[in-house]
Amino acid sequence: MVAKIAVLAGSTRKGSFNGRLAALGAERLRAHGAEVTEIDLRDYDLPIYCQDTESDAFPAAALALKSVLRAQQGLLIATPEHNGSISSLLKNAIDWASRPTDGESPVALSAYRGKVAAIMSASVSPFGGLRALIQLRQTLGTVQLLLLPEQVSVPFADRAFDAEGKFAEPLPATLLDQMTARLARTAEALSG
Repeated sequence: MVAKIAVLAGSTRKGSFNGRLAALGAERLRAHGAEVTEIDLRDYDLPIYCQDTESDAFPAAALALKSVLRAQQGLLIATPEHNGSISSLLKNAIDWASRPTDGESPVALSAYRGKVAAIMSASVSPFGGLRALIQLRQTLGTVQLLLLPEQVSVPFADRAFDAEGKFAEPLPATLLDQMTARLARTAEALSG
């Protein structure tokens, strides 16, 4: 069975470094035989999570995002680092997709439980978004995703990519290729 893996970036900025990183990750996953669904969070008009909003009328965009995630066996997420943490855009999307729908129990976590994830970050800082990756690892573990131990951190992102959006140096390309290969294999094993 071919692994189905969603790839998303926690940034919607034009020219986003994490958008470039997500695109490279999707390319490598396809090379490793995965069926990839690229998620652009601009396509989901998500209100800021509030339980009152959830109770009154679960937003259609949140339900659509959750539906896409439920159909996957794995996730590849690229997060920017905003003040030492993940972007509010990404956290909000994770929160909405974690909520129970269709009579699920409050701890069903059907968009995440039993799936595998890999995480990565690109940042202009010399730390490559490491603080955000720590926060993202904690958040994704809480929603019951199995996280690969490896992660990709791309420092000095303003000069890490060439004009075609590829890595300017071989090391991050090698690390991304190894991580996506493991993600594809693990997602396939979990789906079987």
